[in-house]
Amino acid sequence: MIALEVTDVSASCCTPLVRDTLTAEAADELAHTIKALADPTRLRLLSIVAASDGGEACVCDLIEPVGLSQPTVSHHLKVLTEAGFLARTKRGTWAYYALVPGALDRVSQLFVAS
Repeated sequence: MIALEVTDVSASCCTPLVRDTLTAEAADELAHTIKALADPTRLRLLSIVAASDGGEACVCDLIEPVGLSQPTVSHHLKVLTEAGFLARTKRGTWAYYALVPGALDRVSQLFVAS
């Protein structure tokens, strides 16, 4: 049996906060945004778009590198677009995707001390 020692930490804990924290509503919104990134295919798609000439890629150029069908790739791109990471423009029958400037910064700034 393991004996647990209980100590009074009330006098030494509770370091004061030095900046604002997330509200419950902001945490829900951010969780939705982070869930969009929490998929290997979506991370690869973002990486491919970011590495593409001119910082944008046609959906037709994203299918083969990830090895998925066009409808599946389109679904992942829709999730990334709705989460605010990609912008979509239509040219003829094809959709082109580009990173939204600063979109990834929103996530990283949450964890940077000011």
